[in-house]
This record gives sequence, structure tokens and C-alpha cells, in this order.
Amino acid sequence: MTTPDPSVGVRYLVDDVDAAIAFYTEHLGFTLNMSAAPAFADVVRGPLRLLLSGAASSGARATPAELSGSPGRNRIHLVVDDLEAEVERLGSQDVDFVSALVSGPGGSQILLADPSGNLVELFQPRT
Repeated sequence: MTTPDPSVGVRYLVDDVDAAIAFYTEHLGFTLNMSAAPAFADVVRGPLRLLLSGAASSGARATPAELSGSPGRNRIHLVVDDLEAEVERLGSQDVDFVSALVSGPGGSQILLADPSGNLVELFQPRT
């Protein structure tokens, strides 16, 4: 077995790699690591390596056709210091939220979707 990578890789299938790059880098603080658009890009935030795979990528081609048309209910989870401030900032940038802000015993969260419908959870832990 190979030595584990210090980052965690998640692959999202996206309709438009360039739009996904812009969404994650401009709105959510990711850094572009590598782009082979329109097929593929790799963006990073901390230990999270997000692989953005367009239709021409091998990752998308390996996905069975019956699963490729809709994003799953899984999502990446990004911890923020001030959720209300993030909601205001992103709302002013015309980012659409797909849920209301919800508070529970562990903290507060809200969901947004990338341009292809993949979910992102912004979470502020209870202090």
C-alpha cells in the first residue's frame, strides 16, 4: 500500500470546469492547484483537495451513466468562524443557498450548491 497523502481528496463531477474553478476559488477560498480545463481541475483548501471532473475526464467516464445525471446527497463540510457574515458575503455575490440557516446542538449550518448542483455545507461550531 502507498504512503497516505496528507490531503483528503474528494471528486465532484461538474458540468463546467471553468465555472467550478471560479466558484470555489472566488467564493470559498480554494486555491487552484492545476487545471486541464475543460476536462479537469484540482483546487485545494487546507487539507482538502477537490478534484473537479468535467465530462471528458477519466473520473467522469468511470461513473455509470445512471449515476452521472444528478449530484448525490453527500457534501463537503467547510468550517467557518462567522456563519452569518459568510451568508451575507456570499449572498452579496449572488451565490444561491439551497437551505435555510439551521441551528442544532453542535452548531449552525447552511447549504449552497456549486454551478453543477454539488452541495457545500458551511458550518459554524457552537462555542
